Amino acid sequence: MEASRSKAARILDSLEEIIIATLLAAATLVIFVAIVQRYGLSGVASVYRWSRAEDIPWLTSFTRSLFFAIAYVRLTWAQELCIFMIVWMAKFGAAYGVRTGIHVGVDILVERLTGEWKRAMIVAGLLAGALFTVIVGTLGAHLVWHIASTGQTSAVLEVPMWIVYLAVPLGSYLMCFRFLEVAWHFWQTGERPHHDPGAVEGIETPPPAGGER
Repeated sequence: MEASRSKAARILDSLEEIIIATLLAAATLVIFVAIVQRYGLSGVASVYRWSRAEDIPWLTSFTRSLFFAIAYVRLTWAQELCIFMIVWMAKFGAAYGVRTGIHVGVDILVERLTGEWKRAMIVAGLLAGALFTVIVGTLGAHLVWHIASTGQTSAVLEVPMWIVYLAVPLGSYLMCFRFLEVAWHFWQTGERPHHDPGAVEGIETPPPAGGER
C-alpha cells in the first residue's frame, strides 16, 4: 500500500506522524519536569528541616534559597496543558490507527466468510466507520463554532476552548478520510493494512532456518 501512495498522501502521513510524536514528546517532557519539581521541593524542604534541627546554618540558608528558587517556577498549568495535548494526540492517533491497521476489532464473523461476502463485509465495515466519523466531525464542528461564539477559555492557561475542541472535527475528518482511503485501496487490491504486534519498525525478522517455523 505504501508503494502506491502519491507524494501528497505521503506528506500527509508524515505530518500526521510528526504531530503525534511532537505532542507525545512534549506531554512527556512537561509531566517529567512537573514531577521533578514537585518531588524536588519536597526533598529540599526535608533537608531544610533536618539542617535546622542539626543546627547547620550554611545548609539551612542554601536549602532555603534553593526551595524558593524552585518554587518560583510555577507549573500549575502543566496538568491542563498535558490534558489538551493528549486529547489532540488521541484524535490524530486514532486516524493513524486506521491507516496502519492497529485498531482492535471483532472480526471472527468476517474471517469465517469467503469470497465476495467477506469482501462486502469488510467494505461495509470501513464505510460504516467513515460515516460514523464524519458525523462526529460535523457535530464537533458545530460545537467548536458554538464555543467560539461564547468566548470561553480554559481555567488555568486561559486558552480559547474552541482551539482545544478543534481536535474533534479535525481528528474525526482525518479518520473518515483514512477509512475511505483504506476502503478504496481494499476495493482495488484486496489488501488491508495489517499490524504485527511483534514487529519493530526498521528491524526485519530473519526467516526461520530451513524455511520452517
